Amino acid sequence: MLIGKRLNDRYKIISLIGGGGMANVYLARDIILERDVAVKVLRLDFANDEQFIKRFRREAQAATSLNHEHIVSIYDIGEEEGVYYIVMEYVRGATLKQYIQQYAPLPVEQALRIMDQLTSAIAHAHENGIIHRDIKPQNILLDEDGNVKVTDFGIAVAMSGTTITQTNSVLGSVHYLSPEQARGGIATEKSDIYSLGVVMFELVTGRLPFSGESAVSIVLKHLQEETPSPKDWNPEIPQSVENIILKAMAKDPFYRYPSAQEMNEDIRTALDPRRRNEAKFTIPDDDEATKVIPVMKRPESAALEQETIIDEEKVSESAKTADEPKQKPKPKPKPKSKRKRMWITWLAAALLLLGVVGVSALTWIPDLVFPKDVTIPDVTNKEYDEAVEELSALGLEIKDTIDVEDDTIEEGKVVRTDPEAGMTVKPGAGVVIYKSVGKKKIEFPSFIGDEISVAEEELRAEGFTRITRNGRYSDKPEGTILDQYPYAGDEVVPDETEVIFTVSLGPEKVRLKDLTGYTEKSVRDYVEDQGLRIEVTYEHSDDVPEGLVISQTPAAGEQVEKGKTITVVISRGPEPKPSKTVVKEITVPYEPAEEGQIVKAQLYIQDANHNMTTPYKTYQLTQSVTETVEFEIPYGETAYYRVIVNNVVKDEGTIPYPENGGKKE
Repeated sequence: MLIGKRLNDRYKIISLIGGGGMANVYLARDIILERDVAVKVLRLDFANDEQFIKRFRREAQAATSLNHEHIVSIYDIGEEEGVYYIVMEYVRGATLKQYIQQYAPLPVEQALRIMDQLTSAIAHAHENGIIHRDIKPQNILLDEDGNVKVTDFGIAVAMSGTTITQTNSVLGSVHYLSPEQARGGIATEKSDIYSLGVVMFELVTGRLPFSGESAVSIVLKHLQEETPSPKDWNPEIPQSVENIILKAMAKDPFYRYPSAQEMNEDIRTALDPRRRNEAKFTIPDDDEATKVIPVMKRPESAALEQETIIDEEKVSESAKTADEPKQKPKPKPKPKSKRKRMWITWLAAALLLLGVVGVSALTWIPDLVFPKDVTIPDVTNKEYDEAVEELSALGLEIKDTIDVEDDTIEEGKVVRTDPEAGMTVKPGAGVVIYKSVGKKKIEFPSFIGDEISVAEEELRAEGFTRITRNGRYSDKPEGTILDQYPYAGDEVVPDETEVIFTVSLGPEKVRLKDLTGYTEKSVRDYVEDQGLRIEVTYEHSDDVPEGLVISQTPAAGEQVEKGKTITVVISRGPEPKPSKTVVKEITVPYEPAEEGQIVKAQLYIQDANHNMTTPYKTYQLTQSVTETVEFEIPYGETAYYRVIVNNVVKDEGTIPYPENGGKKE
């Protein structure tokens, strides 16, 4: 079990999400780039086939060069302890086959949209020299937005070396197989176009054009039977749409679309009103369904040449017509005399000898006297050493070798010669070889400190197509390039180089939590942990208890750069009500022991400004006195007064805080 393991100490296998005859597909986590990926792991029985593995690696690596929005990106290819795997873009969604089974036949507009994206992807692959070879709905994904993602380029190519009868899961491909593939021939771009036609047939009808009980019976239908009319199952299909299917599925590749790009252009105009009355697509009557097409073998090893998609003998035997005439035995010749046979033998030998001598006289002797001119061979795209050997063998002298840049010829191979191929020269003539140093390279500049959008625009103008951004927090403004690969000064080929920029996301930000109700200490601890600063203000509140946060700025949920200051307001509790003044008249009585005697008296009061320890006023009475006193009473408190005459309390009382009004009591 791979689940839970790490491949290459990088891809942690999470769960199995699919599988087939060739491989199992797992959901995995790229722990370096922190993203979900799909990892396709080859089955062990394929992993033990050395030739298969070589082809798988070669073709899968070629598929990594594809960069198209509707092709699943291949991130990595590797092997670990006999486990061969491909790391791909993880697409959330379903296969087109699952979608067809649930919703087909699809509305024409939706089917055309899917085919537009699909043919665009295949056209891109063809432009890069890659043929899919196994186009079928099972190898086409639909993401959550309904967009197409084509997959299995590498494995589909590798599968062309195995038989489709190996497993039931591989058997499904036969429904989408082109006639030339069924015969064991080389799959070409037009083979993919045929398969595209089958997929489109299935989208608009909800069924396959050919079906049968065995792979051989289905193949024979692909070879011999006319493509059924999609309109027989879905009369609502416009003729222009049916024509696209019929043309793509022509038995003879000659009558199919010249390229997937042309099929794509036809799909885009299928609903054009000008095509409303389009005539049905037909092929000239040349007995296409039964004519014999020679098998084109793959230029591979003898062992691979013996492998075919279907047992050719079975197909050939099944395809023979029942009324083939048998050869009649020839009559047995009568024996001739021994002498006559010997005479004929001697005569034939003599004539043969004369012929040989004659030919020698006409060919060898002139060559000895007048050496033949030499035709410059075409050594374009050959290895340099191989070209030198071939030219030298013809008696030509390598006069000079000039290195040139070339976008199509690999480094180290010959671009052209001077004189050019096909020209006639004398033996010993000098030849200049122009050797490729590969595509034009440029010195990669430094973009560190530049704005990312400006750098990307400049690179695209130079021909760079693969530009990746990785974000990182920093004190640099958002969008500023912090790091780059390739490095400044590296020699690179624009359309073969992936540029990776590390781009500033600006200072790291913190998403503020709701601090309402926190104590001041809790707030200060939180701010310190998040790398922020704090400013505290205090306000009275009737609703929030004293010491707790009333509000914050910025608000909860907003993002704040680290190092920035946030403001919190902390409650002082309810705001106190103001003191009130109460005026009261207090009488200090004159009560002498003897008439005319001076009496000592004191008046004490307690309010916001006085207390009972010190007399408010002292008297030497010869008569009673009425004192008007203003009491300043705080909210919720009570004022007091006391009158003492000759050390005897004569009067005392309390004055409460007045709820309404004040002043006069």
